[in-house]
Amino acid sequence: MTGTDLAELLAQARIVPVLTVPDPRTAAPLARALTAGGAHCAEVTFRTPDAEEVVKAMAAEGGLVVGAGTILTAEQAERAVAAGARFLVSPGLDDEVLDVARALGVPIAPGVATATELMRAVRAGIDTVKLFPSEPLGGRAMLRALAAPFPGVRFMPTGGIGPAQLPGYLSEPAVLAVGGSWMATPALLASGDYEEIRRLTAEAVERSTP
Repeated sequence: MTGTDLAELLAQARIVPVLTVPDPRTAAPLARALTAGGAHCAEVTFRTPDAEEVVKAMAAEGGLVVGAGTILTAEQAERAVAAGARFLVSPGLDDEVLDVARALGVPIAPGVATATELMRAVRAGIDTVKLFPSEPLGGRAMLRALAAPFPGVRFMPTGGIGPAQLPGYLSEPAVLAVGGSWMATPALLASGDYEEIRRLTAEAVERSTP
């Protein structure tokens, strides 16, 4: 997958479930629930010890393009790709992580919060970024302010976004997709409520449809 492919995937998906999965045994049924709800891709955060196993299990289901998020180091990037991650997402902009992603031929959406970081991303050849944490930074007003001087950049805002804010973000021309964790919370995973995960995903997909 190339950077262009990632942009096309996000533009098609419009929503990206952001998943923190403590127990890899829940990964396969989670993947099936997200797929049944209409999701095209998902981001597995590297916030848990077994994130690699979760990526492997979800990718093996075959219904989703699985990426890895919360990538903080080059070593994490290597492990994520080895586990089957098709794309990487980082909360910030780290040169070593970008270098590894480039060397492995895997697209990455680095996180930006300022115009300076966005300039660095553009200089590094990145044209798809994660605005993070979007709502605490100022939400759509902040997004529009950053997007205006950078017409060639597209955004995946993430952080504090819920279903109520989803249509507004997706109405912004610079937004490819929105990342959110409300579709598959740790509480829903702990209770095994995959039907509710499917329902919330389907609702998000419906809200994201023009």
